[in-house]
Amino acid sequence: MKSKDMNAETLPDSSRKDNSVKFGIYIHWPFCLSKCPYCDFFSQIKKDVEQETIIKEYLEDLDFYAEKTGDRVVESIFFGGGTPSLIKPNLIEKLINHIHQKWKCKKDIEISLEANPNSDRKNLFSDLRQAGINRLSLGVQALNDKDLKFLGRTHNLAQAYTAIDEVLQNFDNHSMDLIYARPKQTLSAWQDEIKQAVHFGFKHLSMYQLTIEEGTVFYKKQVEAAEEDVAREMYLFTNQYLQENGYPQYEVSNYAKKGFHSRHNLLYWQGDDYLGIGKSAHGRLKIGNKFYALTHRRQEEEISASERAEELIIMGLRLNEGIDKEKFYNVCGINLAEFINPKNLAELKSEKLIEETQTHLFATDEGRLVLNKLIEDLCS
Repeated sequence: MKSKDMNAETLPDSSRKDNSVKFGIYIHWPFCLSKCPYCDFFSQIKKDVEQETIIKEYLEDLDFYAEKTGDRVVESIFFGGGTPSLIKPNLIEKLINHIHQKWKCKKDIEISLEANPNSDRKNLFSDLRQAGINRLSLGVQALNDKDLKFLGRTHNLAQAYTAIDEVLQNFDNHSMDLIYARPKQTLSAWQDEIKQAVHFGFKHLSMYQLTIEEGTVFYKKQVEAAEEDVAREMYLFTNQYLQENGYPQYEVSNYAKKGFHSRHNLLYWQGDDYLGIGKSAHGRLKIGNKFYALTHRRQEEEISASERAEELIIMGLRLNEGIDKEKFYNVCGINLAEFINPKNLAELKSEKLIEETQTHLFATDEGRLVLNKLIEDLCS
């Protein structure tokens, strides 16, 4: 989409509160100490950053959007990256306090931050908790030194264990990331690793299949992930084992104990509204009957109801519960049955890739293995 400059006149004030659409704020910190060879997200490798200057810009952007959305209630705040754990805790606290000043916030608001296991900042995790973070997502990625090195991580296994202990001591709500389907990784090796991950006792686990994305270092070096059949076995084992051990899958790559789903990520997957603050951040806003795609910095483009509907299908099918038909209509104003291709839907049902109830449309376990096909068929 081609964006245009946003000003105070282009984004209309909200005249009423739409209770069917929730609201969150994403804060992007693009800076990293090194670039992981599998990463295709926007990031900048920079060790000396004028943090105070950048945070001042973030505060100004929050002020700008607060004038337009100040009647909304903030459900969640998410610090992502990049490596947001590099931000000084006192500046994180400043951002959190500013949001509380500009918006009403839910009493039990979820405030998440992504962190790496290694840090030169003493007492990092306790300081983050003191700053107002109440959910910590730890990017471990592998549980052996060989694969950590292969993945370009700047921490070793000993540092990962130390960080895991500190996170569990300082937070009641926590998550850990791992990457599977690494080159030459065996199913038995992954089984051992995931069993260890469960033993730690995190409330939430994110298990991402390694994909070699164009433009990454791995792509340029022609690195190949695990064979498709092996990756499939790993995925199916992950679902079964985590289900049996109290972590039912709720999204393609995410598993959680009861009550510990990522509330912020659910905003994306369920079609709710969110602001994006910082480089490469994006947002979605519904105001009245209009939809806006927001990008950095203070840019927007009005998108059509059909474009928003397609986004809802892309994101909603990632969820085990699938697309809530009533919510779909409340968000985009289109009946799901009138938007999707009925002939292709029938075929997908016959292939047992899609199931439908009176209230939801969702992918089966087999369907979630071929999500791109489902999306293409339904939206064609």
